[in-house]
Amino acid sequence: MAGVLRDYMARMDSDRPERALELLTPDFRFRIALPGREETGWSKEDFAAYIAGRNAVERAHVVLRHSIDADLETVYGVLTEAGEPVGSFLSAAVVTADGRMARYQSYFTTTYDLIDWPEK
Repeated sequence: MAGVLRDYMARMDSDRPERALELLTPDFRFRIALPGREETGWSKEDFAAYIAGRNAVERAHVVLRHSIDADLETVYGVLTEAGEPVGSFLSAAVVTADGRMARYQSYFTTTYDLIDWPEK
């Protein structure tokens, strides 16, 4: 099943995360809930600032579940750093007819897994 969220996460995990901006509408809005804080923005420019402020680590979003229902796409998975799981995420996006993200909401936790991480 194709979807913009898998592409978005792959770009965010790459050495050029700013390429994720190509997948956003100009009036993009987002909320990312992280342990102890949240990042919220009301534009593509706000998201560019969020990307610029992220720490550089070997990070990968491993998608365990993915679904699309009309204009809503969701993913659930595990975030790894240097190959080791550090937490889980549940993310959703409203996607435009041309396949770009208009709205994005993500919850990341280091203390709870909805779906068990597969054994290596």
